[in-house]
Amino acid sequence: MPWENNGGGNGGRNPWGQGPRGGGGGGQRPPDIDDVIRQSQEKLQKLVPGGLGGGRAIVFIALLFVLLFAVITSFYRVDTGEQGVVLRFGKFVRTEAPGLHLKLPAPFETVMTPNVERVNSIDVGFRQAGARVSQTALQNEALMLTGDENIIDINFTIFWRIKPDEGSAGNFLFNIQRPQEVTIKDVAESAMREVVGQTRLEDALTAQRGQIQVDVQQQIQDVLDGYESGIQITEVKLEKVDPPAAVIDAFRDVQAAKADQERRVNEAQAYSNDILPRANGQAQQIIQAAEGYKAEVVNRATGEASRFSAVYDQYVLAKDVTRRRIYLETMEDIFQGTDKVIVDQGAGQGVVPYLPLPEIEKRRN
Repeated sequence: MPWENNGGGNGGRNPWGQGPRGGGGGGQRPPDIDDVIRQSQEKLQKLVPGGLGGGRAIVFIALLFVLLFAVITSFYRVDTGEQGVVLRFGKFVRTEAPGLHLKLPAPFETVMTPNVERVNSIDVGFRQAGARVSQTALQNEALMLTGDENIIDINFTIFWRIKPDEGSAGNFLFNIQRPQEVTIKDVAESAMREVVGQTRLEDALTAQRGQIQVDVQQQIQDVLDGYESGIQITEVKLEKVDPPAAVIDAFRDVQAAKADQERRVNEAQAYSNDILPRANGQAQQIIQAAEGYKAEVVNRATGEASRFSAVYDQYVLAKDVTRRRIYLETMEDIFQGTDKVIVDQGAGQGVVPYLPLPEIEKRRN
């Protein structure tokens, strides 16, 4: 061949070989691409039984790709906060914790990795900015009937997550209809209507708001647990609790009147709390004064009775002496505060029967 006659058998350059070495060639040259391809074909022929003839090469390459695909799809990773839900021919078989895991290659086993730590929210009766929902649909969600047959407008939000327990992620994916958010929203709206239907309008607007949230959360959780949904309700938050927009002005007037009524009642109660203790104190003062006067009179009467009894006892023992002493004491009490003049008719002649006691008393003082 022409390339074999150029420079001898080994000294010339051919399409698959290298050029002559030495003799001022300047060093080793890089390998030819055609030589690399030829060597690769020879090695592949040695690996494939019977060579690459016919469809055997295609089969071998297909098997090689299948093996590579099986190896690649047998490994999977579960990120932090997720659970790996393994399906075998579409049937849930197990859950895996975060980390690197091995499974049967696809399509025998597939993996779903829902997040079990993220807290999700669903709005009922309203939507966040950007959501497109008709006003009629929102009113149908928000308007509810209270226990005293009044209509109330309620907007609330449900916060939920997948339970971190083993198997909860699989229950979440396969035990309730998709999308799961629709089921949660329907259950929440039903629970809210039931709780509000047992609550008076005034209580729902004022004192019972916190209790409504607790009762609705518990009822939603009970229903979802009955479904084995794997869902945990973390919070139910009432965003707005108002009467319907058509009657809200009249309702506010009624509330203002009730507030005035309550204020007047409080003022009357305060006046009552002020005047009643004062009146009770005055009544107690009068009662105590009467009790003191009673004790004084009774003691005085008892003393006089005792004195009279003592005098009477002495009178019984010596009647004349006692009668005379009583007479003298009585006369002493009568004449003690009067001006007295003593005239002694039996004084006899030569004696002035007059004794000016007042003048004598004045001179002595």
